[in-house]
Amino acid sequence: MTNMLIKGLVATAVLTALTGCGSDNDNNEVETPVATTCAEAGAECKTFTVLHTNDNHGRFWENSDGEYGMAARKALIDQIRAEVSSNGGETLVLSGGDINTGVPESDLQDALPDFIGMNEIAYDAMAVGNHEFDNPLAVLDSQRSVANFPMLAANIYRADGTRYFDAYKVFDVNGLRVAVIGLTTEDTAKIGNPEYISDITFTDPTTEAAKVIAEIKAAGTADIIFAATHMGHYADGENGSNAPGDVALARALTEGDLSAIIGGHSQNPVCMEPDTNAYADFEPGDDCAPDMQNGTYIMQAHEWGKYVGRADFEYFNGELQLASYQLIPVNLKKTVTDADGNETEEFVTDEITPDADLEELLSYYQERGQGQLDEVIASTDAFLDGERANVRNMQTNLGRLIAEAQRTKVGADIGVMNSGGVRASIEAGDITYRDVLTVQPFGNTVTLMTMTGAEVTEYLNTVASFQRGAGAYAQITGVKMSVDCTAQTVAISEINGKDYSATDSYSFTVPSFNAAGGDGYPVLDPIQTGYVDAEVLYTFFQDKESIVAADYAPVGDIVYENSDSPLGCTITAN
Repeated sequence: MTNMLIKGLVATAVLTALTGCGSDNDNNEVETPVATTCAEAGAECKTFTVLHTNDNHGRFWENSDGEYGMAARKALIDQIRAEVSSNGGETLVLSGGDINTGVPESDLQDALPDFIGMNEIAYDAMAVGNHEFDNPLAVLDSQRSVANFPMLAANIYRADGTRYFDAYKVFDVNGLRVAVIGLTTEDTAKIGNPEYISDITFTDPTTEAAKVIAEIKAAGTADIIFAATHMGHYADGENGSNAPGDVALARALTEGDLSAIIGGHSQNPVCMEPDTNAYADFEPGDDCAPDMQNGTYIMQAHEWGKYVGRADFEYFNGELQLASYQLIPVNLKKTVTDADGNETEEFVTDEITPDADLEELLSYYQERGQGQLDEVIASTDAFLDGERANVRNMQTNLGRLIAEAQRTKVGADIGVMNSGGVRASIEAGDITYRDVLTVQPFGNTVTLMTMTGAEVTEYLNTVASFQRGAGAYAQITGVKMSVDCTAQTVAISEINGKDYSATDSYSFTVPSFNAAGGDGYPVLDPIQTGYVDAEVLYTFFQDKESIVAADYAPVGDIVYENSDSPLGCTITAN
């Protein structure tokens, strides 16, 4: 690189001498060439690498196939750090949030092993995710005290008007001052547990970002400004029923103010087709081009630590350049079929040997309580469908089973279950306590409400009309009705096997999360039964012993009209 720079300077000097007095420079001064590459800039070029993950959701331990896990993640990050350092750079490690909720071993321990793992990996900062509010604030405060890194959120305020978290943090990275602003989706006010966030306000992230950027500029405290966000990436800004995400944020700010967004929440690998706003057909191990909007790079590394995003930056001439970008698989596997049709599982890239010390440390938490989690409580003759892509788009056997379990527990007429509270499926065969906690990890309680038929109609006008694809989409049992998706009204014909009457009284169950207004449900003042959702599902399975999945299959009780789909309300905006 040095030889190339010298040759370039010599060539420039020769050209100047040849042009002589024909030069436009009246003082015959030799203009210093402007570097166009890091090599030409030499010592003036600062290099650094940002590594990132998001939406950990309790996956501190590898899965049953030996994929991902924090010990392997640490080994990979340590390896990259050493490489970057040997080349004269430094590394910044960021998280897009949602450390909590998703795996029983983590949930039962309030994500303590996950935060310990992040400390050992040496994360520099994380955005606060909506699932950080799945537990009482005392748990969140405890997690903050455990973390050796700042949790950032500029747009989360206490009732007294002060921010709950630091808005940003400035890091010295290889001689550059890099400010990282934290931002959290406004949807947290809707999808966070209202029991825990009633005294907290989530403001517009774009407004807060502009405010903080102006503050940083006025103070002159940073050379580069990044954002670590938990807002979601939606191609071309098409966020649907979700709050606006990273693309909308980048487009709303002054070009050049925000150099990069390290995101989370939508749990997708942000790999784009060249020169388009469309997602690439990305597979593990493929090349990945991050999004670029209004001069801002936007990155997201799917979910669960399946990948470590690696962004290699160069800074010279007062500008930031992305030299290279990768989504590096963390021991992900692919199915390979040989000539005889035999299938085997192979690592997509070279196997990463997990860090032995961290693996030993986390094994304590993994083994803790295994006897209780592995208790077999029932069996099912077929797959119980709680897949996110299905349960948020149509009535499924598992969604309806949960609604049924809750209504029968307290003898209600109707069961209402938000699909966002169904977090996993259950395979055919034995059902364990672990399965229950994976499906129902939030610890919501079952509430009981009594209304007249007319009031139930008003309630279901809203609840049954929620759009497909959102966690608000309702799984409903015990009622026969048609739903006019355009008018957002229902016509009920039967409740709990009896003809509907506008004046009769009916009872229904709904999770405490929704009764308090979560997911945009109408706020209720119901009876607090005290039954925890996972406990209700546990006892339902235990009492049944053997589950016939077909008993809970959709039976046409709910008919959706004036919709683009017969499975639920889908209204395409004009």
